[in-house]
Amino acid sequence: MHGVSFGLAIDMSTCADIRICTADTKFAVKEVDIGLAADIGTLSRLPKVVGNFSWVKEVCLSARIFSGEEAFRVGFVSHVLNTKAEALAKGMEIAKLLATKSPVAVQSTKELLNHARDNTVADSLRYTGAWNSAAIQTADVEKAMLSGIKKTRPTFEKL
Repeated sequence: MHGVSFGLAIDMSTCADIRICTADTKFAVKEVDIGLAADIGTLSRLPKVVGNFSWVKEVCLSARIFSGEEAFRVGFVSHVLNTKAEALAKGMEIAKLLATKSPVAVQSTKELLNHARDNTVADSLRYTGAWNSAAIQTADVEKAMLSGIKKTRPTFEKL
């Protein structure tokens, strides 16, 4: 994100797995300023994304503008870069790294993290066991383990 990221930009960004912004980004949940409650997901997702309910209430109730540095400090974004070009480059760097990983493992990890966010530890452990018992049947586990032994880079099939 860069520039002005108000309202819908917050809604959309809370859906992202990894968020990156520029230092000059200005964020705000502005809906209370127009007589509405944010209705496209911010109020449901932002508390889970950030984990600081007091801060979430403050920015949602006040509609105050906050910076990229503040967004980083509260855990809303992972990285703050100086320019849009640097932010895009960082996003591509992360995407390229993730693309080298097993697609089964990446999708499984995403699913299990999202499940854990919304469920108890006991339920999540049961879900992880069931999920991994299916995932272990894929060729990705064998490829990853053999590449570790052979000290080579594995090549995974697309999903």
